[in-house]
Amino acid sequence: MILGVIVGIIFGSVPGLTAVTGIALFLPVTYSLGPIKGMALLMAIYIGAVSGGLIAAILINIPGTPASVATCFDGTPLARKGQAYKALGVGTVFSFLGTIFGILILVFVSPIIANFALKFGPAEYFSVSVFALTLIASLAGKSLIKGLISAALGIMFITVGAAPIDAVSRYTFGFSGLRGGFDILTVLVGLYAISEILSTAANKKALAAGSGQVMQFSGKGFGFTLKEFLSQKWNFLISALIGTGIGVLPGIGGATSNLLAYTVIKNKSKTPEKFGTGIIDGVVASESANNATIGGAMIPLLTLGIPGDAATAMLLGGLIVHGVQPGPLLFTTHPDVVYGVFAAMVVASILMILVQMFGLRLFAKVLKVPKYYLMPIIIVLCVVGAFALNNRLFDCWSIIFFGLVGYAMSKFDIPLAPMIMSFVLGETIETNLRRALMYSNGDISTFVTSPISCVFLVAAAISIVLTIRKQLNDRKKATA
Repeated sequence: MILGVIVGIIFGSVPGLTAVTGIALFLPVTYSLGPIKGMALLMAIYIGAVSGGLIAAILINIPGTPASVATCFDGTPLARKGQAYKALGVGTVFSFLGTIFGILILVFVSPIIANFALKFGPAEYFSVSVFALTLIASLAGKSLIKGLISAALGIMFITVGAAPIDAVSRYTFGFSGLRGGFDILTVLVGLYAISEILSTAANKKALAAGSGQVMQFSGKGFGFTLKEFLSQKWNFLISALIGTGIGVLPGIGGATSNLLAYTVIKNKSKTPEKFGTGIIDGVVASESANNATIGGAMIPLLTLGIPGDAATAMLLGGLIVHGVQPGPLLFTTHPDVVYGVFAAMVVASILMILVQMFGLRLFAKVLKVPKYYLMPIIIVLCVVGAFALNNRLFDCWSIIFFGLVGYAMSKFDIPLAPMIMSFVLGETIETNLRRALMYSNGDISTFVTSPISCVFLVAAAISIVLTIRKQLNDRKKATA
């Protein structure tokens, strides 16, 4: 498990490599270990990788995994203020607490939550995703128009390739590579990593001077005070609940939960204008949510045999390989495996915080490496990671393309967050819209006759109204 956590952290922190890749590589290793030891190794990789994404997100503004996108928003500004050690410490501690929270929910209320998740059909998934999409406005920055442009770009790029239901090719323009569409990781790595490298390369003074970061290692422990820790209790609880709830819903996962939690915490904050400038609230929200998603995603896997995301789909394969069939009967037929997985998750969480605690100073020293050394290494890792996704050269060209897109957006002050969120949610919205209409023979009333769907659509409408009112108030204040 120590090996698994270290491998997971490495895979999480290297852009383009994810928990899915790590679990896939080590799945054959578990064949001779038996179900409990084998699952312990895979769970350690999974937990280590989700947490490891914060390292690259904070230090070099590149989300190591899709689940750590929102960590970039405040983690990187904190590091640039010379507080990289503090940012890493906050991220590590709340990653640990988020994971433990998700595990507690998994252990005590998994059957109840799993039964509730069974009530979600295509109409409900569509409405939840639409509600999440309406929260984009708060990520739009100062200009709502630029935020909408960014969201429209995300929707546009997700429609490239095969349609989700009938696999009809769309917007391929005769290029075979476009038939598979754009992978979420190539979009993330391009928008954040390559565009960041281009921006740095354009600044000759910063490139020649190296990183120029002021490192502060004077803080004890994890670099933040008990008062700061206690001030985040409600932030943590809300974010962890969001993460667990999103994790329970199959097919959504940490890529959505961290953005959604960040948005909710920003909206309820008394000082939302400070978000994005380098405050620990943003790091806490993102890292609490994405790690709590782990426990949430395991609930439908163990109780129903339904994987919550790509990583738990690999874990499902690991269980089946050892002759363990997840589902309602698992708790009676293989209780040793179930409670072995629970115990492994707790131990892996403890190992993760210990490994990261001893590695904090080492990680933070990455900022001391001159940028003219660091940037070429990052490019190589990004290209290798992109190729490793699907073993196709098209993904390598894609990260360069999205790097140019991200660079152009930064020049025009168009925010990246709405584009990422709409790209993540776009396929879910389209797929479930079409499925719901197919099941109801084209009757659109199915979205309001379902109580759960109706509640989320009403919430989406309220969110839009509140956003418009806030924008109008801000304009009046600015004019005054």
